[in-house]
Amino acid sequence: MNLDIDKLNVKVGFEIHQQLSTSSKLFCSCKGDGSNDEGYDFNFIRVLRPTKSELGDFDKAALFEHAKMNSIKYYSKVGYSCLVEADEEPPHEVSKDALETALLFSLALNSNIVDEIHVMRKLVIDGSNVSGFQRTMLISTGGYLDVDNFNKIGVQGICLEEDAAKLISTNPLLKEYGLDRLGIPLVEIALDPISGTPAEIVNVALTLGRLLRSSKRVTRGIGSIRQDVNISVNGGQVVEVKGVQQLSQLIKVLDYETKRQYGLIKIAEEFKNRNIDESFIGDKIEDVTSLFSNSSSKVIKKILKDLDPVINCIRLRGLRGLIGYEPVEDVRLGKELGEFVRFFGLGGVFHSDELPNYGITISDIDSLKKSVDISSDDAFIIIGGNREKINNLLEPLIKRVIQFKYGVIAETRSVTLDGTTIFSRPRPGSSRMYPETDIMPIPVDNNLLDSLKDKIPLPWNELIKGIMKKYGLNMKLSEQIFDSDYYNLFERLLISNPSISPTFVASKLTEDIVSLSRNNLDKDLLTDEMILDIFNRLDKGLIAKESIILIFEKLMKKDCLSVENAINSLNLTKLDDTDLFSTLDKLFEDNLSIIREKGPNSMGVLMGKSMAVLRGKVDGSKINDYLRQKLETFLNEGSSSSSSS
Repeated sequence: MNLDIDKLNVKVGFEIHQQLSTSSKLFCSCKGDGSNDEGYDFNFIRVLRPTKSELGDFDKAALFEHAKMNSIKYYSKVGYSCLVEADEEPPHEVSKDALETALLFSLALNSNIVDEIHVMRKLVIDGSNVSGFQRTMLISTGGYLDVDNFNKIGVQGICLEEDAAKLISTNPLLKEYGLDRLGIPLVEIALDPISGTPAEIVNVALTLGRLLRSSKRVTRGIGSIRQDVNISVNGGQVVEVKGVQQLSQLIKVLDYETKRQYGLIKIAEEFKNRNIDESFIGDKIEDVTSLFSNSSSKVIKKILKDLDPVINCIRLRGLRGLIGYEPVEDVRLGKELGEFVRFFGLGGVFHSDELPNYGITISDIDSLKKSVDISSDDAFIIIGGNREKINNLLEPLIKRVIQFKYGVIAETRSVTLDGTTIFSRPRPGSSRMYPETDIMPIPVDNNLLDSLKDKIPLPWNELIKGIMKKYGLNMKLSEQIFDSDYYNLFERLLISNPSISPTFVASKLTEDIVSLSRNNLDKDLLTDEMILDIFNRLDKGLIAKESIILIFEKLMKKDCLSVENAINSLNLTKLDDTDLFSTLDKLFEDNLSIIREKGPNSMGVLMGKSMAVLRGKVDGSKINDYLRQKLETFLNEGSSSSSSS
C-alpha cells in the first residue's frame, strides 16, 4: 500500500548514539574498543529490581521489565571489564578524551555548552547494565545541523553516556550479557523532529554521521553507531524505534512504521464507530484449562506440559471481527497483541477472529463460548502458559487492548533485520533519572573550550576535497572510502605501504568488499589485521594485485581463518620471472594455430587462458605486457618472412 507521507504529516526525530574511539572506557581504565574475541574468564548472576525515584515514583518501563522476571548472567574478560562494570566498585573519573570529544561535537553543532556537567543515573533494568542504571551527562543544549533541503535542523541536546552490555542470548528464564561493551563512551545527539521524503530524512542521518566520522574520534562498523528514531503520524503518538544501524534499514523502518501507525489509527476509528465501552473490554476472565484437557491441538498440548499450566479466556465485548481487522497489509490488532505476549516469554495466544485453527475445533469454541458467556458480537482471547506468568500478563494485556481504542500507543519498539519493528517496552517517564552520587560535578571553563577550537571537525564537503587533493582520488571514490568502515584503515595502509596506489587501495576496500558482501559473504570476518597483512605482502611483492579479492573471498566465506591459510589454499605463491615466462612461452606455443588464424585479435584468447592458470599469482598487467610484446614480435617476424619470400 502506497501512503502519501505529506498527507499523513509524518514527523521523524533522530537520536544518534555513536561509540567514541578512546583508549579506555568512560569510567575506568579498561580497554575501550570492545573487541574481545578471546572468550571470557568468569561469570556471575544477578536479578534486577526496580527502585523508586527521589520523588517516590516507579518508572513504568522499569516495572514492565521487572514483570518479565529474568535472571541475568554476565560474562567478563580481564582487561575488558573490571569491578566498575560488575557494580562492585565506584566509577572512576570521567575519561578526559571522551569528554573532550563530546565538547568538540557540541562546538561543531553550535550547541550551548553547560557551565557544569553533572553525571546522572538513568534507570535501566532490562539487564544491559549490571547496576540497573546507565550513567549519562548532559553536555550541551540547542544548536543546529546544516543539511541540504532543510537549511538548519535544531539540536535538542548532546549527552555523553556509557554503552550497554552486549546481549549474548536470551530465553524466558535467563538473559546472558558480555561486559566488554558495557562502559564504552557514547555520544548521544538528539535532533528536532522533521518532515520530508524518506530520501531527505535519510540524508539527515547521513550528514550527521559524516560530521561525527570527520573528527576521526569515533569507531566505525556495524554496531558502532545506532539511531533511535522517533516517528509519529498525524493524529498519533510518538513511537521510539531503537537500534537502527544502517541507512538502508532506516528507509524500511520509516515505511513500515508509517503504515503500521496509519493502520492503528484506522482500527481506532472502528472502535469509535462501535462506541465500545472500556469497561466491556476484559470484563470477564475465566480459567478454561479443563475445557482443553483432552484437546488434540499440538499447541494446546505443549501449553499443558508447562510448569503449573493454565489456559485463560478473556472476553472482549463488542469486538467481534476487530482483532483480525486489517486496514493496512499486515497491520492487525491480533498481531500487535501476539508481539506483546511473546515479550513476556509466552507464545500460546489465540483470538476468536482466527479460530477455528491450530487444532482448536468448532466444538472447542462452542464449549468455550458457553462457559465464558460470549455472545455473537463478542471477541475473545485464549492465552496459556505458566500460571504465574499468565497472572502477571492479564492486566497489562487488557490494558493494551484498551489503549488501541485511542490509536497509536506511545512506546519503544525494536527494529528487526528486515526493517520491521516489534514491541519492546513502554516509553520511560521522568521517574527514570536521578543524580549520580559517586562523581563530582565537572566545571567547563572557557580556557578548555578555547583549546578545542582548532580541533573542530571540518564540514564533510571540505573533508572530501582534502582527501581528493591528498591522495589523488576522484570525488566518487573519495566519498565511498570516507563513508565506508575502512577510512581509518585506508590511511594506516598508505602510511605503512607508501608505494601502493591510493586509488587501488580505496577501490579494494570499497568496491571489492561491497561486491562480495552483496553475495552474502560476511565482511566482519575480514579484520583490520588481516587486511593490513594482505597489503603488506603485496607491498613486499609476495602476492599479486589480482590475488587480493580472491583472498578476501576465502576469508569472508570462513573457508580459511588466516591470510597465510588463504594464500596456501588458493596456491597463490607469486611466480618468479623465470617460471612466469616459461609458463607463458609454453601457452603461446600451444596456441600457435589460433595466433596464426586471428593475428592481433588472438590477444584476448591468450590473456583468458593465461589468467585461468595464473590468476592471483602474477599481476595481470605483467602478463599482458609480456604476451603483447611476444605476439607483436611473432607477427612481425612472420610478416618479414612473407615479404622475403
